[in-house]
Amino acid sequence: MAPGDLSTLLVWAAATAFTIALFAYSVDLARIADAAARPRQAARTAAAAAARVPAMAGAPTVGVASEVAVAQATRTSDATPPTDAAGAVGRSARAEGIARATGLLGVVLLFTGIALRGVAAGRWPTANMYEFTLVGTFVVTGVLALLHRRRAIAFLGVVVMGMAVLALVLALRVLYIRADAVQPALQSYWLVIHVGVAIAATGVFTVAFATSVLQVLSAARSEGRSRLLAPRSGRLRSLTGRRVTGPRFAWLEQMPGAARLEALSFRLNAVGFVLWTLTLIGGSIWAEEAWGRYWNWDPKEVGTFVAWVVYAAYLHARTTRGWSGRRAAYLVFAGYAAVLANFTVVNLFFSGLHSYGGIG
Repeated sequence: MAPGDLSTLLVWAAATAFTIALFAYSVDLARIADAAARPRQAARTAAAAAARVPAMAGAPTVGVASEVAVAQATRTSDATPPTDAAGAVGRSARAEGIARATGLLGVVLLFTGIALRGVAAGRWPTANMYEFTLVGTFVVTGVLALLHRRRAIAFLGVVVMGMAVLALVLALRVLYIRADAVQPALQSYWLVIHVGVAIAATGVFTVAFATSVLQVLSAARSEGRSRLLAPRSGRLRSLTGRRVTGPRFAWLEQMPGAARLEALSFRLNAVGFVLWTLTLIGGSIWAEEAWGRYWNWDPKEVGTFVAWVVYAAYLHARTTRGWSGRRAAYLVFAGYAAVLANFTVVNLFFSGLHSYGGIG
């Protein structure tokens, strides 16, 4: 079998492994949600039982008795949260183990597929959107595997693995092109440096984005109401708020706190910003070598600079202006949207100096 065909099979195998990991993380998350919702169900049951007890002389009224029962049940359940055999709160040790193992297997399979793609093409495999997606997915899942060496966060696993499966399937079904040589303009060591660093930055930004999503949900849950869409003194309450503060999202109480998640997102975005800055610098140097100018106002250059400005504003607001919480997270969302638009919209709908032969 030719290296290019074997590479494609391995990428499909990696997508399959990530799909299994996605289901396993979902099972783990469901177990956590069930364990977190159990105390509240016990509180409601106790309240219902207290409401059925007739008021006695000298006893509190039915309504007061119900409130007392709910408070007592909630305090008891909070004091002794349910744990599984492994000692983790509500977790499924088997599902978590399967998720970690299959996720790591997928990373290995994808790396091998990328390497064989490079062998088949006779070059560094980052010259078009298909190869960029493969390497970007490898970086994202690799970063997740490193983060989960210390503690697995089921929600992050679901989001990242879901994005990885979607990215690989779209790459194989929509973006795929046969492995071949590249145009002379791309036959440079800068293809490894410039594009490789850009892919690494995109992967780090992806995990940071998922962390910020979890941070916003966790903050809304801890506040007891939604601040995602509804104002502080509004009469209407958003549908998102009702769900986040409801029993279905009780698993958020078992996740790391919003402050810890925000700190993790900040560290990841700081690393990604440094890599993205190197992407801009390396691209400018390569542009001067290839086209005689450091800056050409090409759509790809402009898109990369816009994303850089948004992340620079986030870091500035976070470190010097004291921005935190939702405001900082929204800047992360805007920056990641700019990165995705630069990869998809600019590549597919704008022609320029960075357009090389079809989907590139």
